[in-house]
Amino acid sequence: MRARALVAGGLAAVLLTGCAQSVDPIERLGKKAAQRVGSYGPDGPDGPGGVDGADGRPYRHWGLLAPLQAPPRVAARAAVRRGGLPPVVRRVGTSDKVVFLTYDDGAERDPRFVDMVRELRLPVSMFLTDSVVGPGYAHFARLQSVGASIQNHTLDHPALRGLPYPGQRAEICGQQEKVRSRFGIRPRLFRPPYGTYDRTTLRAAADCGLSAVVLWSVSPAGGAPERPLRAGDIVSVASGEATGPTLTERTTRVLREIERRGLTVGRLEDYL
Repeated sequence: MRARALVAGGLAAVLLTGCAQSVDPIERLGKKAAQRVGSYGPDGPDGPGGVDGADGRPYRHWGLLAPLQAPPRVAARAAVRRGGLPPVVRRVGTSDKVVFLTYDDGAERDPRFVDMVRELRLPVSMFLTDSVVGPGYAHFARLQSVGASIQNHTLDHPALRGLPYPGQRAEICGQQEKVRSRFGIRPRLFRPPYGTYDRTTLRAAADCGLSAVVLWSVSPAGGAPERPLRAGDIVSVASGEATGPTLTERTTRVLREIERRGLTVGRLEDYL
């Protein structure tokens, strides 16, 4: 009887120990598996910025040699209107070592780009056209949820210069309402399709509640800027390319150039 009790007690101890171990994910999955399920979010248990595999460096996952520098903290500035019209901005006048990444239309919906924006905390600006985005608004809602800003690029992407006021207002205000219904916000920034505009465009943009008309100073071909980047540059990264590098790959090329120049990515809305 005593032997049986000892065996039963030992067996119970083994079973209880086994249950205790089974609730430990590292013991159950192994260290590598547990690392693979670590959080990639900014508030996860692996610390700010998440992890890249086991080494804790997400920038390497995206082809960068070093982490991006944190942009300076700046108070959001209001665009200065002249004659009641919003300013047209090609470059931001700043001594901060920042450039600004912008993307037009919404034709290219690369799911890896969402991960890149989240893991690198990129403050990108998306200028969306309703007729181009089509059924893809959910993709841009995911981008908004990880820090991208959503801005106005008209309903149907016409060249606005020369169009009468009612047509321009309908294109601009119509997209303001579309973005409000989809994202719960009203954009502050407007980019005219093809970069063409006239005084009527500025008047319509003002009447639709927009504070600045944003053009660009650099438009990289395939991700390679045509000239060295400088502080204050607004970079228009091509999107919707049918062939060649993906949107994520083109952005990586721009980010490498940004790092080579000792710059980082700022939030455009903070400077306008």
